[in-house]
Amino acid sequence: MIVVTGGAGFIGANIVAGLCARGAAEIVVCDRLGTGTKWRNLAKHELADIIPPEALFGCLADARRRLEAVIHMGAISATTESDADRLVEDNFRLTMALWRWCADAAVPLIYASSAATYGDGSAGFDDDASLAGLARLRPQNAYGWSKHLVDRRIARLIATGAARPPQWVGLKFFNVYGPGEQHKGPMRSVVLQAFEQAVREGEVRLFRSHRPEYPDGGQRRDFIHVRDCVAAVLWLLDRPRVSGLFNLGTGTARSFAELAGAVFAALDRPPRVTFIDTPAALRAGYQYFTEARMARLRDAGFAEPTASLEDGVQDYVRRYLRTADPYP
Repeated sequence: MIVVTGGAGFIGANIVAGLCARGAAEIVVCDRLGTGTKWRNLAKHELADIIPPEALFGCLADARRRLEAVIHMGAISATTESDADRLVEDNFRLTMALWRWCADAAVPLIYASSAATYGDGSAGFDDDASLAGLARLRPQNAYGWSKHLVDRRIARLIATGAARPPQWVGLKFFNVYGPGEQHKGPMRSVVLQAFEQAVREGEVRLFRSHRPEYPDGGQRRDFIHVRDCVAAVLWLLDRPRVSGLFNLGTGTARSFAELAGAVFAALDRPPRVTFIDTPAALRAGYQYFTEARMARLRDAGFAEPTASLEDGVQDYVRRYLRTADPYP
């Protein structure tokens, strides 16, 4: 049995799909489905159970002897969340409770960290998991800070020789896009938002640059297709000796203007882009550049290629967004 928390969410549901595709027999999803269409992210797949978060530890205890791994993708993922107490409870304390349980039960744990831990990027994007390396980072929002709390606490436990799961992996996801993100509202990827604007209005609106070293639309991020994230998770599950904190991106930053061009190309339309001011409330913490340093995961042996922005966007648009079934 494998338990996937947040398994009906964007990345979690794609991991569930990947596990099912390779024949995993028993998958338990821990999530809340609500009254919207989030359930559709799971509709194609055979599951052993779907449980709410309050039933998680009871489920783990019942399945302890046959549990292969816990994949912890469940979290408050909104970078705009302002309730720090809620973020501490859901993102930090729950993850650490799972860490302690998996250490005691000798069960592998893969958890979601975030590129938001890097803040404005002035300290670089090196997935250095040492105490000193993590201490240099300054997340710019409460969400990134809650993820950083987890990474730092785990680094302290590792440094002091405390009990740990037999395999533990934290993944610093960069800008992920792909099927299954429709329910995320304003947290949908820029790819999906650009597609919706292009179809509905015939143009894509991008934020104007407010820094002289970047042209309008020249802000750059490391965009990665969710299928490449799933490939990394499955690779890690197959290699129980690999543990650590790893970046998960393509290693190549691309501009928002290039992203918009890729969306229009996938739609077979000429590009049409307009620029609007970045809202004043967002400017202080706005990231102009992110790029995953991928050397550590590559040095661990992960050699699978990642899709280029053009190929990834074309796959997403033509295989999912322009069909009646855009779910993983």
